Amino acid sequence: MHTTLISAAELKSLRAGGAPLMVFDCSFDLMNPAAGQEQYRKAHIPGAVYAGLDEALSDHGMVDADGTHHPHPDAASGGRHPLPSREKFAMWLSSVGFSNAMQAVAYDRNGGTYCGRLWWMLKWAGHDAVAVLDGGLQAWQAAGGEVTDRAEPAHFQSNFELGRPLRRLVTTGEVERSLGQPGMLVVDARGAPRYRGEVEPLDPVAGHIPGALNRPFSENLDADGRYKPPAQLKAEFEQLLAGRDPATVVHQCGSGVSAVPNVIAMELAGFGPTGLYAGSWSEWCSDPKRPVAKG
Repeated sequence: MHTTLISAAELKSLRAGGAPLMVFDCSFDLMNPAAGQEQYRKAHIPGAVYAGLDEALSDHGMVDADGTHHPHPDAASGGRHPLPSREKFAMWLSSVGFSNAMQAVAYDRNGGTYCGRLWWMLKWAGHDAVAVLDGGLQAWQAAGGEVTDRAEPAHFQSNFELGRPLRRLVTTGEVERSLGQPGMLVVDARGAPRYRGEVEPLDPVAGHIPGALNRPFSENLDADGRYKPPAQLKAEFEQLLAGRDPATVVHQCGSGVSAVPNVIAMELAGFGPTGLYAGSWSEWCSDPKRPVAKG
């Protein structure tokens, strides 16, 4: 069972062995939401199911004429990419034919930025057998892996059953109550200029949650787009935490998506599973009464 990363060679071996497996293409582009599915249509790993961030992995509910998103009433978080309820996610998994007996492999073309969302959601749904393809589609093609532009046949409906959550979802209320207290350490995965509040291209308010540390998610990858070695990740996170308890870490970003590479990196480094504040900055800054720090 693969539970964090899987290499292109390991995926080839799994496919050749005929083990129960489903591959998900999570390619996406925040600035052009239709681009990911178009990329998938032009080239994907044979048999892969497309899992779009906006459709499959978020629950937007209503969208106003000005583009403002309102989460569905049963969404598990707010923010720009509201997390669907576990039940709604299980319905989607069943609709694409994914079952509890399968190994899931998620990839994208974006340095793991988006496929981590599916990895985390499956863990949250109680499914441990899910791994991110290290290096993404680029690594698969560099290893001689086949891609196709064919339309994939529909899968028979399955019955994916939810299990005990294997990862912790943290709410805005929990983060608010923790401010100034020792029990929670927020780690912000956005780029340093956004964290410092110098620029804010996506949300209405610039800055960060008071007390949050900054670890841009892109720092987890080598130049080849694969995760850095575990020992290097461990040293970098130890330097960031500076003696603080890693078990208290809660990850956030702009909308709960690009924070997941930091979750994965900490697990690769040997730290235990950490929390995810899925609403992240976009939910935090939606209420002007919540404090904002800059610098």
